Amino acid sequence: MKAVRLHAYHQQPVVEDVPEPTITGPFDVVVKIGGAGVCRTDLHIIEEQWAEKSGVRLPYTIGHENAGWVHEVGSAVSNVAVGDTVILHPTPTCGLCHACRAGNDMHCENSTFPGINTDGGMAEYLLTSARACIKLNPSTRPEDVAALADAGITAYHAVRKAVPLLYPGTTCVVNGAGGLGHIGIQALAALTATNIVVVDRNEDALKLASSLGAEHTVVADGKQVEAVLDLTGGNGAEVVLDFVAEQGAQQDAFAMTRRNGSHFVIGYGSNIDLPTIDIISTERNVIGNLVGTYNDLVELMVLAQAGKVTLHTKQFPLDAALDALADLDAGRVRGRAILTP
Repeated sequence: MKAVRLHAYHQQPVVEDVPEPTITGPFDVVVKIGGAGVCRTDLHIIEEQWAEKSGVRLPYTIGHENAGWVHEVGSAVSNVAVGDTVILHPTPTCGLCHACRAGNDMHCENSTFPGINTDGGMAEYLLTSARACIKLNPSTRPEDVAALADAGITAYHAVRKAVPLLYPGTTCVVNGAGGLGHIGIQALAALTATNIVVVDRNEDALKLASSLGAEHTVVADGKQVEAVLDLTGGNGAEVVLDFVAEQGAQQDAFAMTRRNGSHFVIGYGSNIDLPTIDIISTERNVIGNLVGTYNDLVELMVLAQAGKVTLHTKQFPLDAALDALADLDAGRVRGRAILTP
């Protein structure tokens, strides 16, 4: 089969032929990939940012946002069958550790993360587990939902955590309306009655944000903090969802929060430099956010199949994976880039 393989850091992956994955365990599932999302994390992987944390050995296949059809199942699999349309939670988990028992399965002590520390889904087939499979309506096109498997639940997970803070009358700033941010806006609109303010430097992204439920949009032109403070009576927002968190945006996001406000860090790439006195004197919070849980993905798919969350995508054939990565890196993708093997 064809797969997008990374052979060396700081070099582009290559599309090459590799053996198809095979069933080795009773709960294994092989999925024929119908859609594989292209994520900024893939760019960060190529740049070696994940090398120490993942411990992966090169070469390997990248791609951690995957949906398709069940191709083969292990002897103990009962929740899906060959031919089923599925979206895959990105971390196959053990189901037995404390985190799994508590419903925090993305913190599983024994999980793998295809596309991060094992072979991923930018390929014709992917080996995963029964615990990662969510069965979808047969009419669902995998390429339409694949990016919800990581970008979608990452955004949804952050919104879900912020919901208790976003009662009517509050303001939530979405910092960055790109691939994750445009999903976060829709999740906010579906789950809360908060006033949604979106900040982005791209006018097209702001137009998309307005169509998805943003009450106010702010151009990131160097005066975005002042603009947000003006919109909030000088107080700042109860919650800022920072989908950028690099090139200074992470500092702006904290500055946009009000006293006792919360800065949810979802994007990454730069450090946050904050005087500790500014944190304790205002009781502001900085909250990290990982990919969401299996149940987050189940809930998100309910919203997606009801038409309340939709993905704006640009599709590429698998052979054009390098074009997709280049377009993403250059900011030419509105929403998400999707490979369609």
